[in-house]
Order: sequence, then C-alpha cells, then structure tokens
Amino acid sequence: MTVWTSPEGVRRIEFGRLPKGRPEEETHPDVLDEAVRQLREYFAKKRRTFELPLDFSGATSDFQRDVYERLLAIPYGHVVSYGQVATDIGKPDQARAVGQAVGANPIPIVVPCHRVIASDGRLTGFSGGLRAKVALLKLEGIDVDGATANSKVHPEVIPLDL
Repeated sequence: MTVWTSPEGVRRIEFGRLPKGRPEEETHPDVLDEAVRQLREYFAKKRRTFELPLDFSGATSDFQRDVYERLLAIPYGHVVSYGQVATDIGKPDQARAVGQAVGANPIPIVVPCHRVIASDGRLTGFSGGLRAKVALLKLEGIDVDGATANSKVHPEVIPLDL
C-alpha cells in the first residue's frame, strides 16, 4: 500500500507495489506518519474512524466531493448502496454516476468506498480488488459469501424511509 500526501493532507492511497518511476516529491513526514499510524490502528481493529486532513484538490469534481462527503458518514461496520448514496446527496437518479465517483475515490479505506455495495446486496468492484474489499468488510465484522462480483454481503442493505 502506498500513501501519498501533500501539505494539505492525505492525497492518495494505492494498493500494490510502490510505483516505478514515481516523481521525486517533497515528503511531508508529519501527515504521512499520522496516516500510517492511523491505518495501522485500523488494521489492528483499534480504530474505527480516521482523523486526517484530506486533499482532494485537482482530483475531483463537485459531484465527486459530495459523494466522498457522504462516504465519510458511513459508520464502521455498515454498508450502503450506490442508490442510497445518490438519494442522500440529492441525486436519486444518479446511482451509476455515484458508482463512477466511488470507483475514482483517490483515498480508499479512509474515505470508505469499500462500504458501498449494490442495492441487491451483491459485492461490487473496488480499486484494490474484490479480495481486498472483502477483507476490509470482514475486518469490520460484515460477512461476505465470497470474493466475486456475485457474492452477497450480509447484513444486506435495507433502505428505510423515515
């Protein structure tokens, strides 16, 4: 996993090996050290929320920012559907666009896009791969029947009109 930071905060989290030929950038050890510390606590089940400055500059549209703000409100151990996120941000007919925004999330885990699933309770894609999404959901106590796009997530999403 690679964590990229800027003076404003965490800018990107990527899965896999360190990128080859990456540009030499000034590091920001305080933000980076704090991000690594909090991620380690999350993986050790000692942290449920992140308290990090986030830098979305240049990487997102206003629509994407609305989606990411909504994702930040999904509690640890809970899932929501793309359609519910669309409804919650006032764009109920934009579930597919929400899916695209979720897929473009530059800061997975901290901005918990892994907590978004299909409205029928199926597992959907994840930038780190479906196995990583399943591992994150299971870490948070959410059961998943497998690691394919047809796998069911439990508990299933139950939309309530309150």
